[in-house]
Amino acid sequence: MLGTIKLPTSLLRLIAVFFTGAALTTIFSDTYYVLYGQTNVKFLNNSKVVQLALTNSTGSGFASKVPYLFGQFSMKVKLVAGDSAGTVTSYYMASTTKNWCELDFEFLGNSTGQPYILQTNVFAEGVGNREQRIYLWFDPSADYHEYGILWNQALIMFLVDGKVIRVFHRATDLKVPYLDYQPMYIYSTIWNGETWATQGGRVKTNWTAQPFVASYTGLGKNNACGVKDSSSTRDLHACYAMLYQSSYGQPPNLALSQTQISQLKLVHDKYLIYDYCTDLNRFGGVQPPECGRNWPSVSLIVEPGQRNDIEFRSHGLSMFERSPHLTRDSFTV
Repeated sequence: MLGTIKLPTSLLRLIAVFFTGAALTTIFSDTYYVLYGQTNVKFLNNSKVVQLALTNSTGSGFASKVPYLFGQFSMKVKLVAGDSAGTVTSYYMASTTKNWCELDFEFLGNSTGQPYILQTNVFAEGVGNREQRIYLWFDPSADYHEYGILWNQALIMFLVDGKVIRVFHRATDLKVPYLDYQPMYIYSTIWNGETWATQGGRVKTNWTAQPFVASYTGLGKNNACGVKDSSSTRDLHACYAMLYQSSYGQPPNLALSQTQISQLKLVHDKYLIYDYCTDLNRFGGVQPPECGRNWPSVSLIVEPGQRNDIEFRSHGLSMFERSPHLTRDSFTV
């Protein structure tokens, strides 16, 4: 692991200007490029809004031009309205090495009138299997909502409209790998996941409703260290130097506040529908070691008879899904 490096203030200012350019603009082409499905990508409002469409011929997506090592990231997304069954809209970060790191927001579509499911996942050194699924407390297709990641040397927070829904703490003392040396690109995509995404693949994509369109904005709301050359030790050291000088790498962002702990408890008690931490059959009856640290102030004991029916697919999991009857109330703690 790279250690703390003290650099002159003048050099740090230069690094900050070069490496955090994404925070200075909201124009698509300054930070991102079309990854695939060019014909299904549409730009609005002087490229401040990007629409990604899924048709029966192709999905679409975009990615950042450079990877980032630590920072605060967010994007506002308005999901596919109406019958979105089978569709997967994503906002995630990933490295490109063999033993990659990845942080996922995946929005699993559903039939008209049924709520979206938000699936998050964490990959560290090529190992994932850390899926959590929640219902949201609002209709994510009615308006834009902000989804964010805070990533520093101590923890990773997943946020929805500024509320913490998940945390992944450093647990290298428990022999759990952490995401602290691989720069990750930002990706946003929409694709056909009908084999697993909605009710375990039992509900397929209704292609008569195509195109399925998701909209993204707030494209430049990142305060992070971009890495021009991932193979350069100098660039990586610069990001570590910036980390310890940045707002995202200093208190209060190195630990959860009591308010954030309360937010996590509310998610656990009211909105959580699947958690790998309680699915002990997947792990030989032994709970993964990081779970107690990542769910503060909640019980992770699997009740007798609790059902955790899951079947894994190539890019996610399918599970037995109860027919949801969810009251969309406000998220307050």
